[in-house]
Parts: sequence; C-alpha cells; structure tokens
Amino acid sequence: MKRILTMAASIAILLGGLEGKAQENPFFSEFKTPYQVPDFQKIKLEHYLPAYQEAIKQHDAEIAAIVNNKAKPTFENTIVALDNSGEMLGRVGSTFGNVMGTDGDKAMRDLAKQITPLTSKHYDDINFNEGLFKRVEAVYNNKKITSKLTTEQKMLLENTYKGFKRSGAGLPVDKIARLRQINGELSMLSLKFGDNNLAETNNFKLVLENPADLKGLPQSVVDAAALEAKKANLEGKWVFTLQKPSMIPFLQYSEKRDLRERLYKGYLNRGNNYNENDNKEVIKKILTLSKERANILGFETTADYILDDRMAKTPANVYNLLKQVWTPALAVAKRELADMQELAKSEGMNETLQSWDWWYYAEKVRKAKYDLDEEQLRPYFKLENVREGVFYVANKLYGLEFKKITNIPVPNQEQTEAFEVTEKGKHVGILYMDYHPRATKRVGAWCTSFRRQSNVDGKYITPVVSIVCNFSAPTADAPALLNADEVGTLFHEFGHGLHNLLSNVHYKGVAATQVKRDFVELPSQIMEHWAFEPEVLKVYAKHYKTGEVIPAQLIEKLDKSGKFNQGFTTVEYVAAATLDLDYYSQKDFSNLDINEFEKQSMANLGIIPQIAPRYRTTYFSHIWGGGYSAGYYSYMWAEVLDADAFEAFAEKGIFDQATAKSFRDNILSKGGSDEAMTLYKRFRGAEPNIQPLLKNRGLN
Repeated sequence: MKRILTMAASIAILLGGLEGKAQENPFFSEFKTPYQVPDFQKIKLEHYLPAYQEAIKQHDAEIAAIVNNKAKPTFENTIVALDNSGEMLGRVGSTFGNVMGTDGDKAMRDLAKQITPLTSKHYDDINFNEGLFKRVEAVYNNKKITSKLTTEQKMLLENTYKGFKRSGAGLPVDKIARLRQINGELSMLSLKFGDNNLAETNNFKLVLENPADLKGLPQSVVDAAALEAKKANLEGKWVFTLQKPSMIPFLQYSEKRDLRERLYKGYLNRGNNYNENDNKEVIKKILTLSKERANILGFETTADYILDDRMAKTPANVYNLLKQVWTPALAVAKRELADMQELAKSEGMNETLQSWDWWYYAEKVRKAKYDLDEEQLRPYFKLENVREGVFYVANKLYGLEFKKITNIPVPNQEQTEAFEVTEKGKHVGILYMDYHPRATKRVGAWCTSFRRQSNVDGKYITPVVSIVCNFSAPTADAPALLNADEVGTLFHEFGHGLHNLLSNVHYKGVAATQVKRDFVELPSQIMEHWAFEPEVLKVYAKHYKTGEVIPAQLIEKLDKSGKFNQGFTTVEYVAAATLDLDYYSQKDFSNLDINEFEKQSMANLGIIPQIAPRYRTTYFSHIWGGGYSAGYYSYMWAEVLDADAFEAFAEKGIFDQATAKSFRDNILSKGGSDEAMTLYKRFRGAEPNIQPLLKNRGLN
C-alpha cells in the first residue's frame, strides 16, 4: 500500500511538473518579443517535444472543425480555413528545423529522431483525411465557386487540391497504408543522410606540422589554418578542413601536390568510406522507396512524378536543356585544360593534370592571362562592406532600408546579426544573417524563413527571414575577407531574402516559399548580376585597412576575367544535375551499385576525368532530402530566366526604376499567386531564350 501511494504521489508530481513546464514553454503562446520573432534565448531543448505535441493536438482540432462543419464546403470555410490552420505547429516547426540546420548538436539531432515520426504521421493524417479531401474536392469541382475566385485564390485552390492528389488522397486503403510507411521511412532516411554527411565533413582534418608544407599559401590562408588548429587544441600546427573557405584556397595555392590530392580526395569520398557514416545503402533505400511511391501515385519514375508539378514538366525537357549547355561547356572546359596543361609543362610538370590540380593551375592561368590573383581582391571584400553593398542594391532598386538591431533574440548570439527592414519608415520584416562555419552547422548557404508573409483576416503578417552561409571567418589579424565566389553567394542568398521580404500575397499557401522549385532561383540568381557591376563595386569594395575604393584597373581585370573558368564551372554543375536526373529516372534499383552507376552516368555524359560532378552521389545533400530530388537542374533552368531578365535592366540601366518596379510587382511580390511563366511574361513581355545564358558564361 505504501508503494502504491508513493507511485501515485510520483505521478502527481510528474504531471504537475509537466504542467509547470507547459506554462514556461515559450511556444505555448505567441512570442512576447519585438516583432514576435522566436524567443531563441528562452527556448530550451526540452521545450520542443511538448510544443510539437501540443501543436499537433491543436492542428488536429482545427482540421476536425473543418471536416465537421455542417455548412456546405466553400472557399472560405475549407480552403482558407485549412491555409490558416496549424499556426502553432508552423512556429514550432520552423524554429526547430532552422535551428537544427545551424546549431544541430548531437542532442538536437537525437531529438529530431523522436520528432520526425510524429510530424510525418501528422501530415499523413491530414493528407489522407477522407472527409477533408471530400470538402476540398467539392470546392474544386464547384464552378459557381471557382468562377468567382481571384487568380490568387484559384492558385491556392489548385495547389491545395493537387497537394492532396499528389500525396495519394482518394487511393485504396492498402495503398494509403503503404504510402504512410514509405513517407515515414523516407523522413528518417533523410535525417540519417544528413547526420552522416555532417559527421564525414567534420571528421576529416588535414593537419600540417612542417612549415615547408605551407609553401605557396597566402598568409591569410595560413592564419586561418592556425586559428582552426587552435580551436582543435592543436596550437602550433595548421589545420585544413573540408569546409570550402578552408579547402578551396588550399587547392588554389598549395605547391604540395600530394597534400592537395589528400585534401580533395577527402572531400570527394565523404559518405563513401565504408564506415558507420557511409551513405550508399541510405541512398539505395531512398531511391527504392521514392520510386515505389511514384508508382503508387501513377507515375513510372520518381522524375516523372516530381517534374509533373514543375515548369519543366518532363525529364526529356530537362535533358534537352542540359544538353544545350553541356556541349559548348565541355568544349570550353577542354580548352581550359589545354591551357593549364601547357602552363604546367612550361614549369617542368610533365604528368597529366588531375582533378586536384584544377584549382591550382587555373589560378596560375588567371594570373598569367589577366594579371589577376584572387587574393588581390580579398582585401576589398570585407564581409561587412559586401553586406552593405547588398543593402545598397536593395535600396536603389526597391527603396528598402536596413537597420541593425540588438534588442531582439537571435538564433545564435555569437554569430548572427539582426536587421529591421523598412520602406519609407514602414516595417517590412526582420532579416537574420549568419555567416561562418560551425561544427553543428550543415555546409553550404541557404535562405529560409521563421515566418512567412501572409494576410490573415485583414491582418498583414510580416516575414522573418534568415540568410545562412559558411564564409571565410575572421582571423586574429584580419576581419572576414571574402573571395569573389563568396561575394556572389551573399548576393544570391539575399535575392532569396528579397523574394521573401517583398512577398505581398494573402495566403501562406502561395507565399514566396511555395514557388515552383525551378522558378524560385530566379530572384536569387538575378541578384548576382549586380555583385560585380563597376557602379556597385565602387560603393562597397573598399580596402579593409585603408578604406581605398577598389582601383579601376582591378575592376577592369575582374570584368575581363568574368568568363574565366566557366567551362569548368558549367561542366561540374551540369554533371551533377545529370547525375541527379539519371538516378531518379531509373525504374529498377535492385542491383544498384552506387559507385558504378555514378561512373557510368559520367561516362555516358562524356565528362573529362579532371572534373568531378559538383556533388558526388554520397554527399549530394540537395537531392537526398534537401528538396531538389530530380530538381538540381533548377539552377540552370532559372538561369535561362535570370540572364534574360537582367537584359531588361542592362538595356535601360541597372537601377532603372520602371524595370525594378515591374520586376517587384510581377515577380517578387507575387510569390506563387499565379503560374510562373505567366508572371515572367508579364515582366519581360515574352518567354526567355537560352542565348543570354550562353553569352553570360562565354559559351556562345
């Protein structure tokens, strides 16, 4: 009896503790912060799971209210109600997902393994809710309703209905049960791939002890490696990692060919080392399950299923685009290789160049041809100055102002800045910027949002946007100095940021984040065009020590070398895009050998051995859960658009206000509220052609 009483008392204490935690949990009410941004400093790891559980419970109740509504289905009581539902889940999910991407330590990643099955089941419960789908379908088929809808409302209805159909709504019970299993397994496999990829990137270090091994490296690169060694408790040594700000300069300047080979092979073999982090079996399972899901949904391959809902529509259309670019790009890459081989021979290197030699000899050719060393540019690309250059372009084009603020919570206090974005004094949104690599941060650069823009019941909801990068970090003696590629990346991600910040739609389901994958890169890629315009460079490219504006002769060299190495850049990209599509176009994976498949795919393409795909299979995170499955071609598809679109600015002036207004009104503010090509033609007056892209890359 005494033991029973003790257990009862323990349960009461536990329940009381949970109730107390709920009251303290920042997610259980709207954030009481400026601009209602997530309360990052109060959110603890233990808050997430209870918050998810409560958010799912609330969302379930909202869905039940829609399904059980006795009134006939209407656009408002069904489609809009569904679009507005899940507000708490949106807050919790966006916060957890984004923080895990930038600060995903082991505890957080372990927690994700608990949360992912909950959310997978929850969204399946919605997608396979027969009563809900019947109401959506009733609205979709009701001509009296649809004839009165605005274009934006029709797009929301179309997206909602197609979303259900593409998820499997209306299928027999046994097929729905199998789809649930597949969705659950795929979500966990995606997590596993990401865990392996992060571990493989972090686990490799090239540790140098002999100063002679640093031969050829600029002092800034040596200093950064010394700082990396200090972080790893290897003071007095030099550490180079697989993070691009560490790896690429080493490949460009190190005179130690054997060390270049070791570092580059470490990069190429991530996830392919036959250890506990090997990704090959994970990928085979992803491919097999994805194809089975596509078959259940009525498509022959995963590529057919995915592209059916994209601008491209079919794999054949994508292959056609890639082929148009591949042929001239490969010819240019071969000429680039010949130039490098000739230079190497003149220096007494008679061996055939390999992939780990490309950056080194390309840099030498750049210097010989254009008298330009990329290290000459770095002093003019101080991170803070480049950021101000990005803000300058946004102000000149769209009248936006950016004010750094310190009175709001930020995702990572040590490395993230916050800015309030305004237009003519009116609040537009919040922008976070997170610049440098961390062991808990996934590689690459991306733009995301903690809150999407919408207009719910007449209340305008402003966006909270975040730009995340992995740029060269400050050293003990110098601030963060970017290379030209990193400058372009910041402009690129900021273009995504503008798309989110300037979205002006009514419904979350057609906001900027809902744009078709092969259209979403247009706003980002067009921004890259301004990065190296002389007029813009003179504003932000100032020497970090003297404040001297970048000299005209350096701008001229930069301009003349703008198409340098574009054969290599284009070939490695098209190779990766082709590899992606080749995988997802397959019909049988029973005897798949990942390494052999990749080798054969590249052989069929005719790639030269000195160039590897931009992403090899086992670390190609874009396509194994990163949202670009059978869609990595999207960057090239969008480049056809952005190159053509920038011609409109080039013709009338890069800051022409009428052109900027048209781009904002027809592209940036519209999100996914109309068909992508319709929006584009409203801006440009016609569909684009590929010639501006080939011209920009020097491939025509």
